[in-house]
Amino acid sequence: MRIKDMRRSVAAIAALAMAGACTAQGIEVHGGQRQPVRIDGSATPDGTPKQDDGDRPDGGDEAAGGSASDGKGAPEKAPTTAPPSPTRTPTPTPPPPVLWSQGDEGLDVRELQARLRQIAWLFTGPTGTYDDLTVRAVKGFQGKRGLPQTGKTDSVTWARLLNMTREPGKWDLYAYGGQPAASPDPRCMTGRVLCISKTSRTLRWMVDGRTLTTVEVRFGSEYTPTREGLFSVYFKSRDHWSTLYDTPMPYAMFFSGGQAVHYSADFAARGYYGASHGCVNVRDEAAIARLFGQVRNGDKVVVYW
Repeated sequence: MRIKDMRRSVAAIAALAMAGACTAQGIEVHGGQRQPVRIDGSATPDGTPKQDDGDRPDGGDEAAGGSASDGKGAPEKAPTTAPPSPTRTPTPTPPPPVLWSQGDEGLDVRELQARLRQIAWLFTGPTGTYDDLTVRAVKGFQGKRGLPQTGKTDSVTWARLLNMTREPGKWDLYAYGGQPAASPDPRCMTGRVLCISKTSRTLRWMVDGRTLTTVEVRFGSEYTPTREGLFSVYFKSRDHWSTLYDTPMPYAMFFSGGQAVHYSADFAARGYYGASHGCVNVRDEAAIARLFGQVRNGDKVVVYW
């Protein structure tokens, strides 16, 4: 009776465990010894494991966000990644606008050249023409500062140059001539006249109010100024040599004491960065040679502001 009662108890426990779908510990007797009996409530009646939501191909139930079946027994696969966004080609940065380039002429080019000269990228005087020397100077300036070496002055190059230099004065712009001549003095309007303006630093050779030749000239310094007024040529010397300053004075035309109009190699080389000892220097040797052949002793000389 006792053994039967124990078997009934084990059967009851097993039925209870199957109903509750859990694992319970039973007692099995072998040779009078009680052994634990494992009852697996997760198995189906045919012995195969039960499948929970975690084993589904879609990884969860529909209510929890899983995919519904397509009606054929196979679940629909949710997209694993978002569709790629369209690739946008970056808009290229337009190059800065070019302000001046080779072949351009004018006052703006003179200013460019004067500023390049200030920082020793150009050693000749401003000419107002964007020539080969200017191209090389601009390329050097650009390369030193990591800019594209185009030799053209664009807005970026110009801005950098402005920040490094001062505004050129009038005689920085016309350091080697090229400036427009001032209007002639009224005393120049009659006769044969060397009409010399200190304002524009120019000499007009005029006959009866008509200008035949115009050349750039320079004058003495504040310590050796060129005299102003009405004079006349009293002596000409083609190959003159100054004994006072031990320097040549070719094509000299004297008009006031030791002051004369003559060619100056120093003026040709240094421009307005130098000065005379009081004479009127001419930098164009060919022009002064022609002028020397036309001017006569007794012709008027007018020096004015």
